[in-house]
Amino acid sequence: MQQSSSRSSLAALTLGAIGVVYGDIGTSVLYAVKEVFRSGHVAYTPANVYGVLSLLFWTLTVIVSLKYVVLVLRADNRGEGGLVAMLALAAEAVKDKPRLHGVLMAVGLFGASLFYGDGVITPAISVLSAVEGLEVVAPAMEHVVIPVTLAVLLFLFSMQKRGTASIGRWFGPITLLWFAVLAALGVGQIVHHPEILSALWPGHALGFVLNQPGTAFILLGAVVLCVTGAEALYADLGHFGKKPIRLAWFSVAMPALTLNYLGQGALLLDQPDAVRNPFFLMAPSWATLPLVVLATMATVIASQALISGAFSITKQVMQLGYLPRLTVLHTSTRDTGQIYMPFVNWALFIAIAMAVIMFRSSDNLAAAYGLAVTLDMLITTTLTFFVIRYLWRYPLWLCVLSTSCFFVVDILFFASNALKLAAGGWFPLLIACCIYLLMRTWRRGRMLLSEQHRAEAVDLTSFLEGLQHANLQRVDGTAVFITSEAGLVPPALLHNLKHNKVLHTQNLFVVLRQHEVPWIGLSQRAQVEPLGRGCWQVELHFGFKNDPNVPEALRQAELPGWKLDPMRTSYFLSREVIVPRMGGRMALWREKLFAQMHAGASGVAGFLHLPANAVVELGTKVHI
Repeated sequence: MQQSSSRSSLAALTLGAIGVVYGDIGTSVLYAVKEVFRSGHVAYTPANVYGVLSLLFWTLTVIVSLKYVVLVLRADNRGEGGLVAMLALAAEAVKDKPRLHGVLMAVGLFGASLFYGDGVITPAISVLSAVEGLEVVAPAMEHVVIPVTLAVLLFLFSMQKRGTASIGRWFGPITLLWFAVLAALGVGQIVHHPEILSALWPGHALGFVLNQPGTAFILLGAVVLCVTGAEALYADLGHFGKKPIRLAWFSVAMPALTLNYLGQGALLLDQPDAVRNPFFLMAPSWATLPLVVLATMATVIASQALISGAFSITKQVMQLGYLPRLTVLHTSTRDTGQIYMPFVNWALFIAIAMAVIMFRSSDNLAAAYGLAVTLDMLITTTLTFFVIRYLWRYPLWLCVLSTSCFFVVDILFFASNALKLAAGGWFPLLIACCIYLLMRTWRRGRMLLSEQHRAEAVDLTSFLEGLQHANLQRVDGTAVFITSEAGLVPPALLHNLKHNKVLHTQNLFVVLRQHEVPWIGLSQRAQVEPLGRGCWQVELHFGFKNDPNVPEALRQAELPGWKLDPMRTSYFLSREVIVPRMGGRMALWREKLFAQMHAGASGVAGFLHLPANAVVELGTKVHI
């Protein structure tokens, strides 16, 4: 019975991985072959068809199968994956090397910023390429492609507040049907030209590169489209685990993609003019419209996985202290990873809509795609080297051998895509640079604020000893003071004593510590130090995947002599008003940017799950 249950669980996780992990890469067949041959850089000949198909297959094999599925999936951070998890592992590996640690943090954060640039282009090109199938059904419908694409995207983003669980229960079955259709379409063409199967032989790719090195280098910018969404393999490790992700890839996704690419090649051998849209032209005319509908559903599912990833990575970066607190709404009572962030949701929609309107076709968007994602892949490879060398302690020669091949491949793809910088590659790169600037500005501003507080603050222990001789009234209940530094008097306490002239029976001075690990268990969550006369210093520790629920953490940490009654507990925290000034330690424009970010951030109360009616916010002007 236990073995049957285990098999059932594996099957369910594998089906879920098919729907969530492989949605992006599963829709790359819509545009990858088309963009390679419509680029104008390669002459249409049967030999080139074989060479290009071989390049596509071996790109999938090297980057997805070997790099991500075999190597990168091994680098799990306590069961979690993704670039932030990899960054945390690499940072831990070199924590005794401060300068290298700082460089890796900067590189990793820029990689996380690139995710947003990729996150704008990928849904835009996927949904637009699916809707462009309407042009195959009826060329006169060309004028409705942009409005229909925007309507589909608006519907998708409007549904996000319902949560992934409510809108994603059919992701796995629909994507499985999509892969089955991909395989069937491919086989339908391969039977007419079975010789196309020889394109799997690496000699065709090698011959193509050796005979036309310049053309092959330029074409890498289009070939990279076949690995759209490969980063999702690693990012979703914590949701599904290694085995289901690997099983879904080798048993379903890769065979279906390979058959479909071969089928498109077989069609081009028969009908060279089918290059205008080889994917949809593989289908019989009666099946084109249903295929457009299924393709649109598949691209919506692919986009959903990326949107959820944007919510997750934003929360993780917030937890690490590189972004201001934004509203986080939990959409599931069982899975804390299912969240909705209104600001991120609609900012992403606006950026994607702008991309669709600006570029207007999947061909133009293909020119914008690739630069951000290949740079992200290069950063992943770099971080992987430091993890296996300094954390896993493998010999240097083995670390170099295992990553150098992928490093060279990533460099070649990145260099090729850099040629598309003026044609549209600047767009996702500009988004990434803006996000990175915001991250660094917020982090630097918070550091300056912390230094300012320490310079002006009063020692907590001495202050509490002085209160023993003061004629203060003690009121029943508990006061929880959220503060940024342990051992210092919180500004909120000073304001409370000045205006209310009272001190609660119990006083907790709570400091939140964010760590570069995904999870910190309840047994390690709280450190409590008694200060006497009903006062305690409490440090709460959270990983970047933990939900920073302060009331729950305090209830779990309850000790003898400490009684926390939710109905008689008041939470106090200070709200700074940032005042930029000339001659600060940041450029004035960055000080002003930090002040705007600070003013626009949502209240800390909601992020920390503090009861809104029990929070007292006290304004404090701080010059930086």
